[in-house]
Amino acid sequence: MTERADDETGMTERTGDVRTADALRFLERFAVIMSNAGYPRMAARVLAALLIADDGRRTAGELADVLQVGPSAVSGAVKYLMRVGMVTRERDPGERRDHYRVDQAAWYRAAASSDEVFRRFEEGARDGAEVLGTDTPAGARMDETRRFFAFLRSEVPQLLHKWNELNAQPAERSGDSARSGS
Repeated sequence: MTERADDETGMTERTGDVRTADALRFLERFAVIMSNAGYPRMAARVLAALLIADDGRRTAGELADVLQVGPSAVSGAVKYLMRVGMVTRERDPGERRDHYRVDQAAWYRAAASSDEVFRRFEEGARDGAEVLGTDTPAGARMDETRRFFAFLRSEVPQLLHKWNELNAQPAERSGDSARSGS
């Protein structure tokens, strides 16, 4: 099977393979998952397009081509993704075009920064439980909410530590460990 690089997805295409079409279908499926989780639709599509690129980066023009959208749609999506720390902008020496790259540590940082959000939910739920009284159904729900976010705050740092250990292992060993649950 022969290979050629730089098809419209920015991935290596194997002649006779359906990788490009499959990758584009995956891009849209993954964008829907992210959109359902709260990401703006175009930002989700741009991030997915970056994720499926072999080198994890594209220019604004390449993004517009892959996604079949106008430059303004890409511009707004990239600004959003940069603001939330999912994408970085870089420029190669001597080039005039910016490249946008998936920030490899973005998911980790998002999980690590969740403590502040969880703390606010925990404190708000504590206030609600005090106002409503834990002897009422509504107050009991608020207290359960408080306990849930307190639990998350205690567990996420341990999970992140475990991830760092797992991620430091060679790829084949870490994949086996993740599947075995250890």
